[in-house]
Amino acid sequence: MIAVMFFVVAAIVLGGAFGVVLSPNPVYSALFLVATLIGVAAFFLMQSAQLLAAVQVIVYASAVVVLFLFVIMLLGVDRREGLNDPRPLQRPVAIALGVLLVIEVVALAGHNWATGTKSQVAKLHGANIDSVARALFTTYLWPFEITSILFVAAVVGAVVLARRSGRGAPVEDTRAEVTS
Repeated sequence: MIAVMFFVVAAIVLGGAFGVVLSPNPVYSALFLVATLIGVAAFFLMQSAQLLAAVQVIVYASAVVVLFLFVIMLLGVDRREGLNDPRPLQRPVAIALGVLLVIEVVALAGHNWATGTKSQVAKLHGANIDSVARALFTTYLWPFEITSILFVAAVVGAVVLARRSGRGAPVEDTRAEVTS
């Protein structure tokens, strides 16, 4: 039963990932990203990592994707772009790096790595969630809050730069009036 669940969730994750990359509409790409992130949360649940699954859904599948959709709608980038690339070498370099990444993944897939151990949830009895929450909201509270402020500042900066480029400013009519 676990193997069947794995392959179903893997199909959802891969379908969503291909949808993110191949969709011409950024809004659809963000929705495919939601499906991918929820599938990753299902993988965490299959490994008995309930805290990571909850964080995956709460932080990534909801907050980050909503932020992406907000920026996409605010900046108006939901229209299709042309294939006339101002940087002609960018596409071939990206394709070469993608092929190199696939070769690397295939080369490393056959090895048995030391990090592939099973979860020790039976020994912890919920202590994992308590210790992570305690560390996050005591020891690492300031880095956590500074990171959230950094994300908000990045979005505000992107909106300000997009508005400064003339997208939101009123355009003056410079045509000369013709009088008869």
